Amino acid sequence: MEEYVEENITSSGNLEELEQKRNIINSDAEKHRRLRDDLNKQTKEWAIKRDGLNAQVREFVEEAGKRREERDSFNQKVRESKDLRDEWNQKVTKIYEEVAVFKKDIPEEKGTPIKQLKRQLNELEYTQQTQTLKKEQEADIIKKISLLAREIEEKEKAMEHGAEAKEAYQRLRDAKAQAETYHKAVSEYAEKAQVAHDAMIGFYDQADRLRKEADAAQEKFIECKTQADEEHKKHIEQIKTIHEMDKDFNEAKGKVKAAKKKKADSEFKKEAKEIFERFKAGEKLSTEDLMALQKSGYL
Repeated sequence: MEEYVEENITSSGNLEELEQKRNIINSDAEKHRRLRDDLNKQTKEWAIKRDGLNAQVREFVEEAGKRREERDSFNQKVRESKDLRDEWNQKVTKIYEEVAVFKKDIPEEKGTPIKQLKRQLNELEYTQQTQTLKKEQEADIIKKISLLAREIEEKEKAMEHGAEAKEAYQRLRDAKAQAETYHKAVSEYAEKAQVAHDAMIGFYDQADRLRKEADAAQEKFIECKTQADEEHKKHIEQIKTIHEMDKDFNEAKGKVKAAKKKKADSEFKKEAKEIFERFKAGEKLSTEDLMALQKSGYL
């Protein structure tokens, strides 16, 4: 740059050319600054969006965790209720064996035999326990189970003979009632566990969806930040160039000024010498001529 100034900046015209180039570079620097600032603004906006999405993700994950705890709690109650139901079903089986001795004197059954009714009841209960049913199907099976249980109970009451038999059959009914209570508890807790599980899955799905949006926002954040850094780098490079040009411009301007002064001084001395020659020749001088001689040192 200095060599360029020394070789080319020898007049005010060249200084103007350098000034024009400086203005072009300064305009370019401003363009990079505006782009940088705009990209930095976008970077902040993407960061805010990313952080907001991540906050929502954390909320959904927290809610999913709560539903998971609820599900696990209900599943534990399902297991406990199943154990109690199985325990009372074993008692029912044992009591059946006790009342079997009273069946020898039982008159012939009318209608569907108790054995067949119980088989139907067991099949319905097995279906309810092992299959995923719609609400309408579940309600229909529960209704059928209730009707069969009532019919079996009525037939068993009809078969009771004597105080001992009545007591045994009463214990049988009580045991079956307890087993049925815990069976219903199994169904209720299982349904609640399923509701909690579905809610948990829903929250996790929402968290996954928002996490993808947050990742996309993070990519845009990085993209804008990278571009902003590049524009900032270009801006700084242009500013440095302008500073170097200002330095060279001022130096060149000083040289031009010095050259003009030197030329002016030379011309002034030449003019003063001519006036002095005229003075020596006895020519009458004007006031301006005398001042010029005095200023030049001839007088």
